[in-house]
Amino acid sequence: MVKVRSKFVCQKCGESFSKWTGKCENCGAWNSLLESAPVTAGKSVVARSAGQTLKVERIRDVAIDTVSSRLSTGIADLDLVLGGGLMPGGVVLVAGQPGIGKSTLLMQVSATIAARDEVLYVSGEESASQIKLRAERLSNTKPQTRIYKDSPCKTENYKVGPCKSGKDGMMLDLVSSTNADDVAATVLTGQYRLVIVDSMQTMAMAEIASAPGTVSQITNSANIIIRAAKASNTAVLLVGHVTKEGSIAGPKVLEHLVDVVLQFEGDRYGGFKIVRAIKNRYGSTAEAAIFDMKDNGLEIVTNPSAALLAERREEDGSVVLATMEGNRPLLVEIQALVNPTSFGYPNRTASGYDLNRLKLLIAVLERRTKLKLSESDIYLNVVGGIKISDPAADLAVCMAIASAAAKRKLRAGAVVFGEVGLGGEIRSATMVDKRIGEAKKLGFKYAIAPKSARDKFVVPATDLKDALNQHLK
Repeated sequence: MVKVRSKFVCQKCGESFSKWTGKCENCGAWNSLLESAPVTAGKSVVARSAGQTLKVERIRDVAIDTVSSRLSTGIADLDLVLGGGLMPGGVVLVAGQPGIGKSTLLMQVSATIAARDEVLYVSGEESASQIKLRAERLSNTKPQTRIYKDSPCKTENYKVGPCKSGKDGMMLDLVSSTNADDVAATVLTGQYRLVIVDSMQTMAMAEIASAPGTVSQITNSANIIIRAAKASNTAVLLVGHVTKEGSIAGPKVLEHLVDVVLQFEGDRYGGFKIVRAIKNRYGSTAEAAIFDMKDNGLEIVTNPSAALLAERREEDGSVVLATMEGNRPLLVEIQALVNPTSFGYPNRTASGYDLNRLKLLIAVLERRTKLKLSESDIYLNVVGGIKISDPAADLAVCMAIASAAAKRKLRAGAVVFGEVGLGGEIRSATMVDKRIGEAKKLGFKYAIAPKSARDKFVVPATDLKDALNQHLK
């Protein structure tokens, strides 16, 4: 008799094992092994090569295909992040926390494009009626994204270009399906300029016995949809789930297969939402689009610095940081609170900032200045739900902690930026001109920055002790 044995596949790296173990021996992930379809054991057969010699071309002789114009999403900042809009035949993966606004943004994008081209919205999580309810909610409160109206191309606030839909409303088709084969066959018809699949973790192929969301299902489903998109020159937007750690769920190969990966960041309960490209074959990964969630959907924040500083109070522990979100300068408030600890081990808490980096800067402050922080609880907050990873935020964080610990305010009208080394030295920052220009635009008087930033607006500081002595009154 033919012996049948089970196979266990890691959902993180895709490695397969003959038996279940708590930890994957390949990538080290815990509880990531799931049982897949049984494998028939028998004699192994070596496949014989039946290939042919490939026909190659010199690079100078290769003809460049003419690509039709990109599809504008109707949101200028999002087009900038994408590198100029959606590329025909390009596949974009959109990932983010649940409830952060992925479906809202995709509905607004589909409404804009559906006013002039055929769009298909495929949902594996909602029914068509649920999608229509969300569309009508957005259309009733947001005139620039009307859906199912008689005159979608003539609105007061937004010009969507030439209209082909006539009296039937926007050319937006809805379908609820989890069959990846059907989706790929529909994309392959070439009827639609844009297809949205929400989400990849719900798609499955009939040939594969494993459940939707497993490594094999995600990989193979994405592969056939991407091949159909390339063959029919159709732009495809895929929605991806994220794990508890914030990384995109499923195998890493999914990110390698697609052309663009957009990461939706921010607090789902409030604050600004940031969309950035962490991979882009058609443009830069240095751009970012900043949104604010309103009753009428996501809206672009035209002046985020002014909005973030509108309610600021000049107190000890409050410092304004000139940071960069991609190529866009942004002024955010850094708040610090220092209290005597009630326990033997002091607490360090950070919101919107890396906790390990905070501990390192506290150690530098204790070593290079006269501040004693070993018996104090330290809390750090980046206002507005913004997450800061800019190395030039070091000086602002240090000055906020020192200001709160010494109970001294920073001199009025100052912005701060600069990287802090372990020796307490202040190192140079990138894009100094843009940071200074944003500070001048909002009426700040001077910037506390490294001495390498040679500008009349800058009051240079050589090291951490020098900066604290000069500017904390």
